[in-house]
Amino acid sequence: MFNKLISNILPYMPKKLVWQFSKDYVAGETVADAVRAAKKLNEQGILTTIDVLGEFIKNLDEAEANKNEYLAVIDAAEKAGVNGNYSLKPTFFGLLIDKEVAYKYIREVVEKAASYNNFVRIDMEDTPCTDMEIDIFRRIKEEFPNSVGLVLQSYLKRTHQDIENMSDLNSAECPVNFRICKGIYVEPETLAYKNYNEINKHFLEDVELMLQEKMYPAIASHDKPVVEGAIKLLQKYKVSKDSYEFQMLYGVAPTLRKSILDAGHTVRVYVPFGEHWFGYCTRRVKENPAMASVIIKAIFVKG
Repeated sequence: MFNKLISNILPYMPKKLVWQFSKDYVAGETVADAVRAAKKLNEQGILTTIDVLGEFIKNLDEAEANKNEYLAVIDAAEKAGVNGNYSLKPTFFGLLIDKEVAYKYIREVVEKAASYNNFVRIDMEDTPCTDMEIDIFRRIKEEFPNSVGLVLQSYLKRTHQDIENMSDLNSAECPVNFRICKGIYVEPETLAYKNYNEINKHFLEDVELMLQEKMYPAIASHDKPVVEGAIKLLQKYKVSKDSYEFQMLYGVAPTLRKSILDAGHTVRVYVPFGEHWFGYCTRRVKENPAMASVIIKAIFVKG
């Protein structure tokens, strides 16, 4: 009850106070902050994926500005020698305003990454965006087969079928690269599983299907039972260490992250940064009210 109350009032608290909590989960506001955080993770043997925070926008001028920011981020990270790739949200590029413009701008970002022999992950957002995001992924993957991946959400009832439907994109020379996560958006029960154990079950079923199809799964979870279940599947199918990875959020579950890394698995950390950190962090707490105790400690102990 208390945790839920804190999560509800957090968006109305002063930014300076919220930052005391948020700074553990966001690299900072500038690309220099993101590069610094990514390099620090690299020193620990951890790969990164850099993301500029922000989602839904109001006009296409914002979309173009966001595209230009991503191009600059890629140049800066590559110049600094960051060992990592990039993630983006299509609504940040105007998906819900003009799908073709969003496709054009995302394609430009992927083209930039490809020029460095690097990779961009297209995030999956709420269900009104799902089909459009799969379509954009398909179109770009045809042109840049090694430089683009997609996120899928195991709590959506459609995901297992989506994996099967995209198996035509998969090949031994260029395995399709999917990040599988539980999912964070509020969806109706007709579209999404709600029960914790049920979501975990489908998460592992999705991972197993990817392994059966010899795809490249990026297993994104901070849930120890899910991680352990995934490792058992990797052992079952005798998957080589270069054919999958584990992914985690910046600042989350560092002990579990270290145990995965120490066991010899590839680990990649999502490194978010940007001026829109406040919305990202308040949403994270709404998704996981149990983090409220961490917030209280951060604000009143560190502050």
